Amino acid sequence: QVQLVESGGGLVQAGGSLRLQCTVSGGTFSGYTMAWFRQASGGEREFVAALVWSGDMTNYADSVKDRFTISRDFTKNTVYLQMNSLKPEDTAVYYCATASVMRTAYFYLRKDGKNYDYWGQGTQVTVSS
Repeated sequence: QVQLVESGGGLVQAGGSLRLQCTVSGGTFSGYTMAWFRQASGGEREFVAALVWSGDMTNYADSVKDRFTISRDFTKNTVYLQMNSLKPEDTAVYYCATASVMRTAYFYLRKDGKNYDYWGQGTQVTVSS
């Protein structure tokens, strides 16, 4: 059974950085898209970033572009989200998720959480002003 476990969240001041990681067990990245979503308190889940299994293609939400970077380490079955220049509006619970590449062949599909099969439990990121 595929399991995703996130870590790396915490409290940081505005302008600071955090690196989230998501380790996959019971499966591999091959043939899958890995993504990060977030959900602020009282808000809806929103797409943050995605990485196609080969690592050659990445997508970002406009709100995080040029500040966040998604990457992966195949040897560790881990995907990372490096978050720089954090803002208070980045405060949320961050979730990683995985979906088959076939179901997320286009960006508009990768942005939709309904296309993802497995989710982690989430890690809290709080950015103070």
